[in-house]
Amino acid sequence: MLVARRVMMFLAVGLLAACSEPPQSASPGQPEKAGPEPEQNQSGYDPVAVKQLGAASLLPFKQQLMQALQRGMQQGAENAIDVCRLQAPAIAASVSGDGIEIGRSSHRLRNPANAPTDWQQQAIDHYLGGEDRDSMVIDLGSDRVGYVEPIVAAPMCLACHGSKLSAPVTQALSAHYPDDQATGFAAGDLRGIFWVSLPLAQASAGNGE
Repeated sequence: MLVARRVMMFLAVGLLAACSEPPQSASPGQPEKAGPEPEQNQSGYDPVAVKQLGAASLLPFKQQLMQALQRGMQQGAENAIDVCRLQAPAIAASVSGDGIEIGRSSHRLRNPANAPTDWQQQAIDHYLGGEDRDSMVIDLGSDRVGYVEPIVAAPMCLACHGSKLSAPVTQALSAHYPDDQATGFAAGDLRGIFWVSLPLAQASAGNGE
């Protein structure tokens, strides 16, 4: 029993850590195509500073979500669904503040509340269109700037998002997400994105302004 519990805890740690691919370099993103942008821009922020601030803002959300998944996985993979359904939104709200907003989205949704905005869809389309898995910066206008990290499916993610699901997981999905689109993934697929929306004033502060 103790061995089984340790295995479940190990899986939970890997579930979020493996599914979330960290930023790889400091190449910033361009608003129109979500690709590389020059170091200076009309909005006056430093893209490298935005990446640093975005990653730092996102880290507590990822850490707390991982801890919640650890606790849920001790009772079975189906409990991870409740963690994402109930606890993830509360964690995102708790770590947001000072004008900073944090969340997740995907091109294949489980929770309709996570439907992408236009700029989030722009980032998703960019990742779907190629092999780039770097973090991105997107100018949002209206005195805000966006930061995005891709979520890449790893083998451990497939317990809830793969093609072969256990009966308890299938039952939980049917009960809570009858229109679920977030299964059938394979390892290495783009699962979605983590996103952060930042006030331009904070981004500009990182540029010494």
